[in-house]
Amino acid sequence: PPVGPRLRHRPLPVATPSACGRAPSPPTSPASRAALGTAPRAGHALIPRPCPLATPLSRSAVPLAHTEVSGRGDRPPLVLLHGLFGNRGNFQTVAKALVRGGSGKVLALDARNHGSSPHSPLMSYEAMSLDVQHLLNRLGITKCILLGHSMGGKTAMTLALQRPDLVERLISVDISPVITAPVSEFSAYISAMKTVKIPEGLSRSAARQLADDQLQPVVQLPQLRQFLLTNLVEVEGRYVWRVNLEAISYHLADIMSFPTFHKPYPGPALFLGGSNSPYISSKDYPEIQRLFPRADVKYIEGAGHIVHQDKFEEFITAVLNFLPPP
Repeated sequence: PPVGPRLRHRPLPVATPSACGRAPSPPTSPASRAALGTAPRAGHALIPRPCPLATPLSRSAVPLAHTEVSGRGDRPPLVLLHGLFGNRGNFQTVAKALVRGGSGKVLALDARNHGSSPHSPLMSYEAMSLDVQHLLNRLGITKCILLGHSMGGKTAMTLALQRPDLVERLISVDISPVITAPVSEFSAYISAMKTVKIPEGLSRSAARQLADDQLQPVVQLPQLRQFLLTNLVEVEGRYVWRVNLEAISYHLADIMSFPTFHKPYPGPALFLGGSNSPYISSKDYPEIQRLFPRADVKYIEGAGHIVHQDKFEEFITAVLNFLPPP
């Protein structure tokens, strides 16, 4: 049952997990297409290497790649954080729509080991939060609104709990501050990606088709394969994965988990889920209430895990309605 008057819930259809999900499922599950975003852009390529234990050097922040859409100067900036295997391009259309709706400037970031941001052997939420904090400091942003989807939502929650002074309000898209999907499904995807072999000299379309054929026995859902294949890039004539598969694989349990916090975030928070997704459940309400006592939970009817893709207009409206008044 709901644990507070601001938390609203209705029974959700049973669905299967994607990159940050809840219940076990085989890799062929329909909701696995939600593996977390749309097309990223070309950037750093993966050079397969062992992922050692974190060293003191690897605990430092990495400089995140980001794009900015100018908005109203009298409103706080929005910072958008993508999900696993995604990049800042996932929020390109969202950023423009929010600015048209009257928001402050919008920054979309590439997480470490994703997109054009540097690779690092460390992939914890504390590390990813530190990356965002350093970017905010470098850009002179002393207060922002954080919006994160799935893995990005957990990064946003971590930052808000660590540094509430930096976060005016928080939006977590289809993810809760709890342990989510089983690791096994995504370990299988990563293993399949590592075994892809593409000879040099192929066109991009031929290389993608060959990689698609090699992934198919393990990643059986076509939409999910196409999403993963957006991370296949050509570097000096060779096709490589630009996401850091070694680091993601090594830290997959951390990515599916959530750090322990005892002091709550005092600001307003919105947990915005899809009605067809299981990732924000009534079982999560006590922990949401404990860590985010001013939380409001809302569901967008007909949306799955990628709420901003499935129900774009409704998503934009919900976010704009949650922003502080001008």
